[in-house]
Amino acid sequence: MEPEEKKEMLRRIPAVDRLLNSQGIREILGIYPRNLVLTAINQVLDKIRRDIQRGNAPSDPSFLTPENLSTKVSERAKILEQPSLRPVINATGVVVHTNLGRSLLAERVLRKFPSIAGGYSNLEYDLAKGKRGSRYSHVEGILKEITSAEAAMVVNNNAAAVLISLETLAKGREVVVSRGQLVEIGGSFRIPEVMRKSGARMVEVGTTNKTHLRDYEDVIGPDTALLLKVHTSNFQVIGFTEEVDAADLVTLAEKYGIPVMEDLGSGCFVDFSKYGLNKEPTVQEALSKGVDLVTFSGDKLLGGPQAGIILGKKRLVEAIRNNQLSRALRIDKLTLLALEETLRIYRDEQAALKEIPTLNIICQPYGTVKKKARRLIRMVGKISTENFAIDLVDGSSKVGGGALPLMVIPTCLLSLKPRRLAAHEIEAALRSNQPPIIARVEKDNVLLDPRTVMDKELKIVANAITSLAEAGA
Repeated sequence: MEPEEKKEMLRRIPAVDRLLNSQGIREILGIYPRNLVLTAINQVLDKIRRDIQRGNAPSDPSFLTPENLSTKVSERAKILEQPSLRPVINATGVVVHTNLGRSLLAERVLRKFPSIAGGYSNLEYDLAKGKRGSRYSHVEGILKEITSAEAAMVVNNNAAAVLISLETLAKGREVVVSRGQLVEIGGSFRIPEVMRKSGARMVEVGTTNKTHLRDYEDVIGPDTALLLKVHTSNFQVIGFTEEVDAADLVTLAEKYGIPVMEDLGSGCFVDFSKYGLNKEPTVQEALSKGVDLVTFSGDKLLGGPQAGIILGKKRLVEAIRNNQLSRALRIDKLTLLALEETLRIYRDEQAALKEIPTLNIICQPYGTVKKKARRLIRMVGKISTENFAIDLVDGSSKVGGGALPLMVIPTCLLSLKPRRLAAHEIEAALRSNQPPIIARVEKDNVLLDPRTVMDKELKIVANAITSLAEAGA
């Protein structure tokens, strides 16, 4: 397109006021708020101007008529009207998927939301005494009951729990930690960086693969405030390795009168090894070994909302609670509600395995998932398509969330093998479904794992696959 042609095309773009008075836009204004429609108009016109400048616009100026532009504005307004945070179907097989919201809350928890979210509550009010109370009281009792900890408090995530604990107990002093435990987890959360932010001075001991008890003792001095043990969570060193057990670390710390803190990362209350899965240290085990302070997440293996839970000796927890940072890091009433109700389920381990989605999904046997996969493929029905071939194949699911990285969970997958459509086209089409279906691509096949697809979502997935099979036919 020549420069003069571009100028002429730009002059033909209707003014916003003219568009607002057109029949098509008036109809759109009857559906969407005026400000949203104005935003849609401006975005559509801005794109047209860019396309013209780049030579990407149609040569026929009829596409600039108010009628044609109204259609584009309507499409844009529909997109703008959608909320940014939307439900998706997780067909990846990653149970605690950080990008997809981590743990699902139990139905028992969800039923509690309307009364608390839609009304006043005793968030910081002591009903018995008729005066101001503490928001932590709503979960401290149940946490102490389940774990036998002396005291408990909760902040907004585990990174915050580690930060405020170190800042309270070791600011300006030394914290001893094994080199093999200086991990980085999602979002570039690094133990050395958090320790620096807390004001504590890190003292590294041992090597990446081996740290002995004597390594800790050799560096303990008058400025040592804390011995820190970090669960490596999202990676494991195997082979020629050795680390110090928490009980031995506690014995050493008692000798010098300093506390031991353990960051469990994911944290869990259930011993998975009892159900044929990999062993993961439980919160109860850490406390039983005498660890003075334990921190962990609420929204990973615990299966609750995002939270950072701090358990341990009363004098230490109270000191952390009195830290001015606690107000900046505190959790709101809805998080407290979800956490308390989740914890109440843990009073009965079998009920927890059945009702808490994260535990239930992880512990689902292969046979159960295969039945679900067969049910899904029956829902899809017989399809005659050149777009892709469909089949059931064996594979593995993952726990996710930085937990149990070596644990392989056998599963049965629905495989869409590309024919006319490429794997990336199939994946993108599923992702653009309403609601979006998030699958994974391996070896040029699109895989859907029924383990993380809820029963109520199976029909939606089946319909999406059928529609995609018929596309372009």
